[in-house]
This record gives sequence, structure tokens and C-alpha cells, in this order.
Amino acid sequence: MATERELRKRIRSIHNIGQVTRALEAVAASRVRKAQSTVLATRPYARKAWEVLEHLAGQAGDVGQLHPLLEVRTEIKAASIILFTSDRGLCGAFNTNMVRKTLDFMDRSSVPVTLVTVGRKGRDLMIRAGRQITAEFTHIGDLPGILEITPIARTAIEDFLSRRVDMVYLAYMDFVNTLVQRPVIRRLLPLTPLDMAGQALAEHVSSVPSGRPLVAEYLYEPDASSILQEVVPRFTELQVYQAVLESQASEHSARMVAMRNATENAADLGEELTLARNNARQAGITRELLDIAGGAEALAQAMAARS
Repeated sequence: MATERELRKRIRSIHNIGQVTRALEAVAASRVRKAQSTVLATRPYARKAWEVLEHLAGQAGDVGQLHPLLEVRTEIKAASIILFTSDRGLCGAFNTNMVRKTLDFMDRSSVPVTLVTVGRKGRDLMIRAGRQITAEFTHIGDLPGILEITPIARTAIEDFLSRRVDMVYLAYMDFVNTLVQRPVIRRLLPLTPLDMAGQALAEHVSSVPSGRPLVAEYLYEPDASSILQEVVPRFTELQVYQAVLESQASEHSARMVAMRNATENAADLGEELTLARNNARQAGITRELLDIAGGAEALAQAMAARS
């Protein structure tokens, strides 16, 4: 059994840890509010952008010929996954769950899959797992702008257009609410405006009634193909940007919950150690009383023997 002094040191250490986790929880809560408001604010824009893309892609003719990023290739030879994780730890199972789902997806894939990692934790875990990483991005900030995300989107676009890969996926933690985040893997490229199944951000965009008779009523100037040259790359960047925001909102929520649990556990452990310390102190006092009583009894017996 630990001594009273050892227990006192452990209680002091647990108390200090609880103060740190409480401060980290407060910081994470502040960041959650900002990240949540940002991620929710971008979803209406994504819905409208998707509607425009659907109308443009629904024009007469082969969709794949309107823009190369809309081309659905019949033979898939290679794929790429953009994996979003955090740069920092102390966020529970956030990174582990995301990496585990990505590894499971890669193991079940029938074609070679390469990785583009966003975040230091995912990069380190994938290197440890022996996976091929073609590009990495770290320290993009808590509230990045579209300019910070553009290099990530450009990497995916260049890999797809050069035919190094035939499909590009986004692996990110989808933000549902503060307590619920889901790891998802969704298709980024090719864009399939008339078929939303599996497309990134599909749950956040409302599909307009598709069909060529409806969209034939729209006239575009100069033409649909020219507009798509601008819209499609921008919407691809928007999907990556939205994935970053979803991942960061999930990260801050996971860290806030993890730090709250750590603070509560520290308080519970502190109470248990305080009880153990009190028991140890009481046992020490009892032993001292027994020693005093025993000494007094021995002294009494010695004096009685002399007399």
C-alpha cells in the first residue's frame, strides 16, 4: 500500500493534470463554436453550386466531353485518397477511427490506392502502416481560407487529369453534432452531377429534379462548356474546403469531449486517492496509538514487577 506522502504527491499531480485538461476543454469549446458556425455557413453555398452544376451537366451531349473532370472512366486502374486528420493529438479516437476506416477501404480496394495526407497524425500513422504517400499537407490552421486549401485540390485535379489515378476520394470525419462525428469516404473525382450516390457532400446538397427536358429550357452565354471550365474546378475546390471544415469541426468537438472526460476522470481519481490518503493517515494514527498504548502497558508491567 502506498504511503501517505506518495498518495499526497499523486493527488497533487492529478489535480495539476485536471487543471490542464479543463483549460484545454475551454479552448476546444471556443474553437468548436467557430468551426461549427463556419461549416454550417458554407453548406447553403454548396447546395446552390451543386444545383448550377447539375443544370450545366444536364445539357445535351456527352457529359464527359463537357469537362474532363466529369469523365467517368470505364476502366479503373488506380485511385487516390485525400485523408484528413489533425496535426495535434488529445482528441480521443478521432485520428485512429479515421485511419482505421481508410486502411479498411484500401485493403478492400481491387486497384492500387495512393494517399495524400492532410494532417500530421494521419501522415505518421500511414507511414507506420507502410502505405504509399504521394503528397502531404500540414499546419493549415484552425480556420483556413480557400487559398490554403487550393494546393490540396490542385494536387487531386492534376493527378486525375494526368491519368495517374482514375478516381479520387475524400476521407474525412463528417460533423453531425458536438457529440457525434462519422468517418466517411466519399468520391471527389470524377464529378457526377446527375448521380449523387457516393459523391462528397451529397448529404449536404439538395438535388434538383434532373432530366434533360427540364434543363433544356435554360440558355447559357457563351455556352455550357465554357461555364463548366470555371465552375467544375471551383466546385472541386469547394468540396475539399468543405471536407476540411467538417474535419476540423469534428476534431475540436472530439477534443472538447475527450478533455471533458479527462477532467471528470481526474476528479474521480482525485477523490479515490484522497480517500486512500485519509485511510493511510488514519491507519498511521492508529498504529501510533497502539504503539503508545503498548509502551504504556509495558512500562506499567515493568513497574509492577519491580515493586
